Amino acid sequence: MSKRVDSELGWGVRWPAPAKLNLMLRIVGRREDGYHLLQTVFQLIDIDDGIVFYKTDDGRVRLQKAIPGVKEVDDLTVRAANMLKDETGYQGGVCIGVEKNLPMGGGLGGGSSDAATVLVVLNQLWQLGLSKQKLMDLGVKLGADVPVFVNGASVWAEGVGEQLTEINLPDAWFVIVKPDCHVDTGEIFSTKDLTRDSKSIKMCEFQSGQIKNDCQEVVENIHIEVKEALDELSRYGDSRLTGTGACVFVQFKDRLSAEEVFNKLTSKREVYLAKGLAISPLKKQMSELFNF
Repeated sequence: MSKRVDSELGWGVRWPAPAKLNLMLRIVGRREDGYHLLQTVFQLIDIDDGIVFYKTDDGRVRLQKAIPGVKEVDDLTVRAANMLKDETGYQGGVCIGVEKNLPMGGGLGGGSSDAATVLVVLNQLWQLGLSKQKLMDLGVKLGADVPVFVNGASVWAEGVGEQLTEINLPDAWFVIVKPDCHVDTGEIFSTKDLTRDSKSIKMCEFQSGQIKNDCQEVVENIHIEVKEALDELSRYGDSRLTGTGACVFVQFKDRLSAEEVFNKLTSKREVYLAKGLAISPLKKQMSELFNF
C-alpha cells in the first residue's frame, strides 16, 4: 500500500517512463476472446519519456500540450488518470505534461510506459492507497504491456503479457534502429500467416539461446523498411525485432562495442544507444522520493 506523505512532494517533478525491448516473443495460442497467448521477455532500457504532474483546481484531467494526431480524451495518460478517478471516486484533477522522446509505433512501449507512470505516481500524489497488483489489474485494461511498467522490473511474461516473473538478465547494451514506417500491431496479430502455435518453452531455454520473435517474418513481409534495417544490423550481430516493431536491435556485452556500431549508423538512420536495466528508474525514483 502507498504511504501518506507531504502533499507537495512529487508535483512538478519529472517522472521517467522507460522503454522496453522484447528479447524474444513466442505466440503459443489464442483465447476465445481473440487475445493471443504469449511468452516474451521484457528488457527495460535506459531511454525514456518524461511525465510531469501539475496541480489543478477544476477537478479535470488534461494535458499541458496535446500530442499531434492524438485526441486528448484518447491519450493513454489521460485515460489512465481518469481510470484512477473512476475506480476510487477521487474528485481532484491534474494537468499532465508529457516529454515525448520515444518513437510512437516503434515497439518500445512508450505509450504503455507513460500510462503506467501516471497510474503509479498519481496513486501516490492523490494518496489513493491502491496496491501494486490493483494498479497492474487496471493497467492491463489500457494495454497488455502496462503491467510490466507498473511492476517495474525486467520480466519473463506469459498469458496475454500479464503473468510476470522477474528474470535475471546479463548486463547488456543495445543499438536500436527505428525504420521509417509505422507498424500497426492489430494488423500484425490479425494476419493469417502469423504463427500462433509455437511450442511453449521454459525460461532456461530462452537463456540458452531460443530468442525467436514469431512476429518478425510477418512484419518483414509487410514493411520492407524493417527488413532493410534488420539486414543492415545483421552485419554487427543477431538483429531482432522488438514486439511487432517497427524498431529493431542488436545486443552487445559492453558499451564500447555498442557505441562503435551506434556511431556508424547515426548519420543515416534514427538510432538509439541504450543500456539494459534490471529495475525501472520509475521504481527507483519512487523509492528515493517517498522512502519506500
